[in-house]
Amino acid sequence: MNAAKGRTMCDMRGMLSFQILFLLSRSQMHGEQLATEIGKRRGEKPKAGTIYPALKELRAKRLILGKRSGKLIVYALTPLGRETIKYATDYFCRAFGDIIALKK
Repeated sequence: MNAAKGRTMCDMRGMLSFQILFLLSRSQMHGEQLATEIGKRRGEKPKAGTIYPALKELRAKRLILGKRSGKLIVYALTPLGRETIKYATDYFCRAFGDIIALKK
């Protein structure tokens, strides 16, 4: 099966919030950095119209906060965000660990 056909068979868009929280658990980043890092993992960089609404939603849930640094807003996890990504990562490993093991 070629990669293009695989993309049409399995929609991975629901992982965006998880990916943002995971990346912010490693380092503070601004929106463009997040989009670039997610693009490296997915093979396709999310557009601003995708990434910024997700960031807005995560801020509304008090999982991240944004601090202005010049023209940029740099995002970081809140304590609730750290707790949430720990739980989400544990859940992800339980739910998908056997799939990950197949890749090895």
